Order: sequence, then structure tokens, then C-alpha cells
Amino acid sequence: MYLCKETNAMLNEIATVIHGPDACFKIQYWGVNPCMFDNQPHKHSFFEVCYVLGGEGEYTEQGRHYSLRAGTHFCSRPGITHQIRTQKGLFIMYVAFELDESQSGETMRNAFHELSEHAEVYKDDGDQYPTAHLWKSLLIQERQGSVPAAAVPSLAYTLLVSFLNLFGKETDKPFVHRKNTNMLLQRAKLYIRDNLSQPLHLGDVAGNLNVSERHLSRLFSEGIHETYTDFIRSERIRQAAHLLLTSELSIKEIAEVTGFSSVHYFTHTFTQEKKLPPGKFRKQEQTGR
Repeated sequence: MYLCKETNAMLNEIATVIHGPDACFKIQYWGVNPCMFDNQPHKHSFFEVCYVLGGEGEYTEQGRHYSLRAGTHFCSRPGITHQIRTQKGLFIMYVAFELDESQSGETMRNAFHELSEHAEVYKDDGDQYPTAHLWKSLLIQERQGSVPAAAVPSLAYTLLVSFLNLFGKETDKPFVHRKNTNMLLQRAKLYIRDNLSQPLHLGDVAGNLNVSERHLSRLFSEGIHETYTDFIRSERIRQAAHLLLTSELSIKEIAEVTGFSSVHYFTHTFTQEKKLPPGKFRKQEQTGR
């Protein structure tokens, strides 16, 4: 048995502003109602998403009628008039929210704008989606209690973001693509940093990541606004500077372990970057400590 009043009070107390890695949500209210009856036609300036756990009824929006029963999800979009009607009552959970655009990334802003314009507002088989499990994870149960309070904001964030997949048409694709891009770029940077003594040809690193050379090159130029070659050079100089200050390796040895083809090339490149030759850099920095 679910403790509806307790769940409602908990959510409205500790889940009012939801921060996550890509977005921030302002919660207008949460609701857990074991027996909701008819309401009047109305609209909101924010999203309101509902999940039906039991009962039967009807949701009306823009002249269309949708049957409500256990497992149904529906999304009332900003500015759209809607109404719930039921003769026997509905056991329903809902959340009203808006995206804080000033604290959210561009991809999320675009995704929720798209959702407000083109959402598939009704899912009658919602129990097969992860969103249903997220709703239920927030409910307090009579004998089993609830998840720790510290976990509620992250669960709530995941629930809100899951609406993009549940109701969106193409809204999740840019988000997933950006995540995949970030992951690949991070893997490439880690591989380079761990293998600075190697030649690190573009084709070799691309092959290790199972992507094309063109795609890998674009990851750097679009992701960090730096060319692949420039990133490797800056990492080699960074590591060389670190070794000059923290090790007793000779300049020749440092040139070798950081992947420079010769001491002359290392000295030339290092001097261009740091405005001092390696030897003078080491002596000046150590003297200044």
C-alpha cells in the first residue's frame, strides 16, 4: 500500500528545484491523489505530466479524447486547455514543472521547446517504459518505506528528463548524440594522455576508438575548439613541464617520454609555448619556490 499523503508532502518539501548535469527544473507542485475526480477545462503556463496507477477516466485536449486507465501517461503542455473526467475516480501521480532556461544547456532547452510544440501527449502502454518505474520509486510504501531522501532529487531529475523519450518524437536524439560525443572525446583525451610517448597518429587513435579519422578530428575542433594536433602538442608540453619540476629526468629523457622526436624539436616547441627553454624553465621555477 502506498502512503499518498506522506509521499505528496515529501516531494513538495525536498524536490522543488531539481538540478542535474544538463538542466535545472522549477517544480510548481507534485501530486499523489488516490481518488481524483473531474476537473474543469483549464490550462497552465508550464508542463504537467500525469501517471495513472489505477481507475478509469478520460483526458480531453484540443477536441481529442483519450482513455485513462492504469499505466497511462499523459502530458499537458504549456498553454493548452485540457480536462480530466472520471466517474469512479483515478489513482494518479503528477508533476507540474518548467525548465529554468538560464541554468540549462542548449540541447535541453531545444528538447523541451520541441516537446511543448510537438509532444505525443498520450501513452496508454506506459508501464512498459522506465518512466513508470521512476514514478513508483518515489512513492512511500507502508511497510517498505521509501528511498533515502538524498536520492529523491536525482530520481526526480531522471524522471523529468525521461519525459523527453516518453513523449518526444525526435527530441531525445540530439541529447543522446551529445552524450556519445562527449564520451568519445573524453576517451580520446585519456588515450592521448596515457600514451604521450607514442607517435599518436590520427589514424591509430581513431582506430583504437573505432571511429573514422574525420570524425575524431571533428570531435576536437567542435568539442574543444582545438585541432587534434594542437591538443597533443599542448598535452606534451604540459606533461614535460610537470616532469621538469617534479622529476630528476634529463631533458633528453623528458623529450622521449613525452613523445618528441628529438631534443632539438622538444626545445624549440617548449620555448615557443613557455617563452623559456626547458633548462631555464626548470631552473627559474625551482629557484622561485
